[in-house]
Amino acid sequence: MAFEFKQVEVKGVDGRLRLAIRELIIPESGVTVIVGPSGAGKSTLLRLCNRLEVADDGLIRFDGRPIDDTPPLDLRRSVGMVFQEPVRFAGTVLDNLREADFLIGPAAAELLLDRVGLDGSFLTRLADELSGGEAQRMCIARALATGPAVLLMDEPTSSLDPSATRTIEDQALALAAAGMPILWVTHDTAQMNRIAAHVVCLIDGAVTYRGSPAGLLTAPDPRIAAFLAEQPS
Repeated sequence: MAFEFKQVEVKGVDGRLRLAIRELIIPESGVTVIVGPSGAGKSTLLRLCNRLEVADDGLIRFDGRPIDDTPPLDLRRSVGMVFQEPVRFAGTVLDNLREADFLIGPAAAELLLDRVGLDGSFLTRLADELSGGEAQRMCIARALATGPAVLLMDEPTSSLDPSATRTIEDQALALAAAGMPILWVTHDTAQMNRIAAHVVCLIDGAVTYRGSPAGLLTAPDPRIAAFLAEQPS
């Protein structure tokens, strides 16, 4: 398993539960998609995995060990994250990769770009001049620069056009096939069906389903049926 959650609770400033997970295991292979409506707690769950948020109660294990046993900065080198909007630092693509690994040279940087479908010519391109899809692939390469064991992706295609979206999805599937477990958040069940090996459905901060993508479509929980009914046909 990549992550294990037991009796995990996250509360809002008003004291109400934002997330309440009795027990959840995230597999250590393939793409696991966390799906559910807006406000369900998907991004909160993801952020718990690298301690961008900290649970109020319960236990989270990463690679079999309590997540609190690892200093946050060390944890984030092992648990890479790609955000909804591409985060671009000033300078070239190579400069951006060096934000993750300041010792990285052009040859190693070119290999990273190759993993996300960009060629070596991008190393000298200014990050601010990249398209949205190119910038997001640069961000994936930057996340990979620390040699993470797992990659977290928080709705990484929500602002991209369909072509760029499919490119990012294909790159994620390729990384997963090469042995990189990926935890991907989306509210889009069509995307889930394209990329998911495993599915976790969150509604109102609770796990309502875990299993295969096909199984979600026949899950008996009426809240899941209501969520699915809101999806575009």
